[in-house]
Amino acid sequence: MSQYTATAAPTGRVVADLRSDTVTQPCDAMRTAMANAEVGDDVYGDDPSVNRLEASLAERLGKEAGLFVPTGTQSNLLAMLAHCGRGEEVILGDSYHVIRFEAAGASVLGGIALHALIVADDGAVEPDDVTAAIKDDDSHHPISRLLSLENTSDGRAVPLARMNAAIDAGRAGGLNLHLDGARFFNAITALGCSETDLAGPFDTVSVCLSKGLGAPVGSVLLGSKDL
Repeated sequence: MSQYTATAAPTGRVVADLRSDTVTQPCDAMRTAMANAEVGDDVYGDDPSVNRLEASLAERLGKEAGLFVPTGTQSNLLAMLAHCGRGEEVILGDSYHVIRFEAAGASVLGGIALHALIVADDGAVEPDDVTAAIKDDDSHHPISRLLSLENTSDGRAVPLARMNAAIDAGRAGGLNLHLDGARFFNAITALGCSETDLAGPFDTVSVCLSKGLGAPVGSVLLGSKDL
């Protein structure tokens, strides 16, 4: 979904609010499930609803563990902080959400450099550009640590072959891999692939529950248990 400048809700009769898919509303069955949910203290791992959410998404995407957080921005930030130390670098597309709409949080809070690549018309980054961006082992350079891709990108489901080409270039250069999969389930529906087809090559994946899925809030970061 493209970004829009409108900030206020419509005041008249609305047939469809197209400002963003983030304005989707929970259906009656979802509201009933919320009202009847068994709850507990998540700090102690005692909330069974959160535990089931994390475990079920991890299983669906073929990952060991999940972490429920309030927003996709926080989920992406946590991934970058987990992968990178201060003075290290994330390589990513210049139109991707991480660099355009997350207030440079990785740099501000983590001391992480962001190296932006030109994004092609289909939302992919070119593998040759990934390879060229990976820095030599030189004290004058940040350490290239992570390749962060996005699917969907600006409303487009990036073809798996195009993503895999960039992934292969990143792996060949010794990079870890993160997927900003805010609209992950839209992407796999459009591509006609499985959850693990898209998530499998990545070390971490961020999935938003509030974009097109009707949930009022929340994202889940998926990856290894240790990470």
